[in-house]
Amino acid sequence: MTSPVRTAKRGHVFEVTLDRPKANAIDLAISRIMGEVFAGFRDDPDLRVAVLTGAGDKFFCPGWDLKAANDGDAVDGDYGVGGFGGLQELRGLNKPVIAAVNGICCGGGLELALSADIILAADHASFALPEIRSGTVADAASLKLPKRIPYHIAMEMLLTGRWIDAEEAARWGIVNHVYPGGDLVAEAAKLADLIASGPPLVYAAIKEIVREAEDMKFQDALNRITKRQFETVDVLYASEDQKEGARAFAEKRDPVWKGR
Repeated sequence: MTSPVRTAKRGHVFEVTLDRPKANAIDLAISRIMGEVFAGFRDDPDLRVAVLTGAGDKFFCPGWDLKAANDGDAVDGDYGVGGFGGLQELRGLNKPVIAAVNGICCGGGLELALSADIILAADHASFALPEIRSGTVADAASLKLPKRIPYHIAMEMLLTGRWIDAEEAARWGIVNHVYPGGDLVAEAAKLADLIASGPPLVYAAIKEIVREAEDMKFQDALNRITKRQFETVDVLYASEDQKEGARAFAEKRDPVWKGR
């Protein structure tokens, strides 16, 4: 039987494919698997960036499996170590994640994509938060989306459940880039390779700073950086890679990052 969550390692890149016919919906068991998968990515020092996509070309992920919910999965059940979809609440994930949205991306699927750092979309992809029509709340999206895009657009999506296409999603800043469907995987791989070639300790510092400083005043956050009070910043400033970056610049060559 094919695993509902397929993974592959390609150099420093970790590829994750949600493969659960017919629509790549997520129930409690799948969510727990995804949490273990992304925790393994987080904890593997050889992996630097992850790409998450869905199998096929019709669905990225429609979110919560309503059939499983009807059969007994509780909406407040055990989603696993990373929360819904393995990403939303995974602590200490200081590595970049790219979502390659290959089709329908709605409800918890959109919340899953919003948990990534960069979102790429196929030109036929579509997005919505249809929870309102099922009499429930898009909890994570209610927190995230109004901070990511114009408030009134976010509220329209939350309050009406209307669908938007990939072009509109890009216009509002939900996705970074839109590609022809046949090019999406290759473009995601190209971006992942670019990131994987960069300094992993700097990426870790960026992710921790952005995450922890979200609700801090600017000066308080800046003081924590300059005083090395973020763990990742302290590690970076004392690292071989920090010295290598300066040395490579002086020697006019490409740096060789070791992640230490």
